[in-house]
This record gives sequence, structure tokens and C-alpha cells, in this order.
Amino acid sequence: MAFDRLRRLNARAVRDSAELVSRLSPGDLARPTPCAEWDLAALLGHMTAQHRGFAAAALGRGQDLAPWAVRPPGARIPEVVADHRSAAEAVIAAFAAVDAPDRQFALPEFTTDRTFPAIQAIGFHLIDYVVHGWDVARSLDLAYDPGPELLAAALPIARAVPDGDARLAPGSSFKPGLPGAEGAGVLAQILTALGRAPEWRAGEAVR
Repeated sequence: MAFDRLRRLNARAVRDSAELVSRLSPGDLARPTPCAEWDLAALLGHMTAQHRGFAAAALGRGQDLAPWAVRPPGARIPEVVADHRSAAEAVIAAFAAVDAPDRQFALPEFTTDRTFPAIQAIGFHLIDYVVHGWDVARSLDLAYDPGPELLAAALPIARAVPDGDARLAPGSSFKPGLPGAEGAGVLAQILTALGRAPEWRAGEAVR
């Protein structure tokens, strides 16, 4: 995929998920999510921290663990939404400033043994926010339609994510792939490849 197109599609996925977050109401932070270990507050803490961490990586500071640290969101919904939106716009701006697709990103939440070229790292971020956008939408019982271009770009990335024991580790964003996506729509194929059950509804402790 062309680097500029990847950045454009990533920005769309990030802003789509931020728009869903902006629809939070009082009491929503305790809602369950498709991520069985996380309620919506924990999911939003993870998403906001990931934006900050990837932004730091794009600016050459990814090895610093501080931006990656999850800070539980407060109880005031306008502040939660604003904090998340700020982090989302920061990572979009940081990715836009990367001058070459082979610029190396340090991603200590993935590994400390190597770095990743920008085009691969931004692909990681894109698939995270296509899926986390769905997570938020399902938690809030909202519609979710990323559009065919974004889904077509996300599907090969989802299929390339290693499906092994690492997905069973506590705090993993993805669980082992699920069967049953043959003949399903593109979003359902992405979700099952990454361990989500497309039929999940709030109150079901599955992922």
C-alpha cells in the first residue's frame, strides 16, 4: 500500500473511533466491551495511551515508556472525550510528519528487540483502530461502518497478524482467531481473524 494512502486511511480510522467516543454519556464507562478483560473505561485508557505511544514513536521517542502508560480516564465525560480526541489528533499529526516509509519506530509494547519501519508500524495502528472502533460501537450499541476502502486495506493487515500464544497474554488487544468467516463480509472477516465474535452484544463476555 502506498505510504500516503496508508496514513490517510489510518487518520480516517482514528477519527471514526474518536467520533464514536464523543458520543459517550454518563454511566457509559462501566459498560462491558468485546474485550472481555476491559470495561469501556479500560478500553478507552488503552486506546488513548496507544495514540500517545505511537505518536512518540513517530517522533523518535518510542523507547520512552511514559507515553505508553495507561492512565485510567476520569469520571467526567467531557474530559474523557477531550483527552482521547487530543491524543488521536496528536498521533495523526505525528504520522503526517514522518518523512519516509522506512523511518524506524521503537514499539516497546510489541518488542524491545527490534524496531519497525513506519509503513508497518502505521499498519499496526490502523488495524488496531478499525477493530477498536468496532469495540466502542458495540459497547455503546451504535452503528459502525468504516467504508469499503478502509476495510479492504485493513483485511490483509488483520490476516498478517501472527495467531499464536502471544494473543493469550493478559492485556493482548487480540485473541486467537475464530472460525466461521467464510462467505462473511469484510468487517466480519477482520473481526474473526483477530478473535472477535461479530455477533457480540453488550453483556456477553466473549471476544
